[in-house]
Amino acid sequence: MAETVDNPGDARFEIRGDGETAGFVDYRLRGSTISLLHTEVGDRFEGQGLGSRLVRAVLDSARERGLEVLPHCPFVRSWIARHPEYLELVPEDRRAEFDL
Repeated sequence: MAETVDNPGDARFEIRGDGETAGFVDYRLRGSTISLLHTEVGDRFEGQGLGSRLVRAVLDSARERGLEVLPHCPFVRSWIARHPEYLELVPEDRRAEFDL
């Protein structure tokens, strides 16, 4: 079972499975805004849905913390487009910038 953790020292959320980091989302936190910069899942873990689980956990964390989300990462941006229940996290006046 994979677990997702925030690793603020490295400014990234990580998903861990089989005792190792399977993937991560790099971020930059400024005040009440989190910019999601890059998502990566290791080749060995591709096709298992870990990227989606990771992004959902990151966005759920942002929601719980009351953060606005700027999805600079194309994977995160497309994931939000497919899951409109998370669109509210992206400030309305910034959505066009991300084609949302």
